Amino acid sequence: MSITAAALAAVRSRARRAVGRAVHQGWRWVQERGAVSNQNPGPYRFHTLGDGSKLAFPLGTVFNEQSIAIGPFCIIGERVTISAGFLPGLDLGPEPVVRIGGGCVIGRGSHLVGHQSIVLGDDVWTGPNVYISDQAHEYRNTDLPIGKQWPRNEPVEIGAGSWIGTGAVILPGARLGRNVVVAAGSVVRGEIPDHSVVAGAPARVVRSFTEDDGWQPPFRTDPPRPLPEGVTAEQLRALVGWDLHVPTDEPS
Repeated sequence: MSITAAALAAVRSRARRAVGRAVHQGWRWVQERGAVSNQNPGPYRFHTLGDGSKLAFPLGTVFNEQSIAIGPFCIIGERVTISAGFLPGLDLGPEPVVRIGGGCVIGRGSHLVGHQSIVLGDDVWTGPNVYISDQAHEYRNTDLPIGKQWPRNEPVEIGAGSWIGTGAVILPGARLGRNVVVAAGSVVRGEIPDHSVVAGAPARVVRSFTEDDGWQPPFRTDPPRPLPEGVTAEQLRALVGWDLHVPTDEPS
């Protein structure tokens, strides 16, 4: 390769890197400016959008947000759909149809599709691509296409402190107690007691807690050791037992 060709290749390489950096910096700028909060609501007028809560950009489908209440300090991931009613522009009355408590985390790509009542208690966390709806299709009339039959609504409630795993589906009428764990990919219907772990499609209780018996079946692993309050970075490195740096062959 001649000197001129090598110089030209170097210039093109630097230009590609510069363009790549500019694209990523520009996208971060768009994400920051496009995120929705009560300080930066954009075109949305939620029934409630609490202090410290943020809907990441890009948003999923959001409509009839005047019937959606979001508590304080929530994190709503990218491309999360939150809707109330069949279609935009409906007057659904003064009370929220979808209520999300304080401190909730909704994983990216999830859907909360409300028509009658969906209630998430405080500190409910979900993984990505979770689907929660209070409406099911009706199919008993064999003379009508299923999509044209009047649907059936049943309220959904998810108790405070619950964790909903990736890809889980919460069906109409589901009522989950406090601190319920829903395994990834589960399909949940009906009543789930407090402090239960459910898995499967349809989901069933695979572990539960009572004051008399504790967790049944018992755990096979020791609980994680929480960090002491006020621990420093140096103390953390000593606790872990290595210096959290990339190892090298050179002596330190």
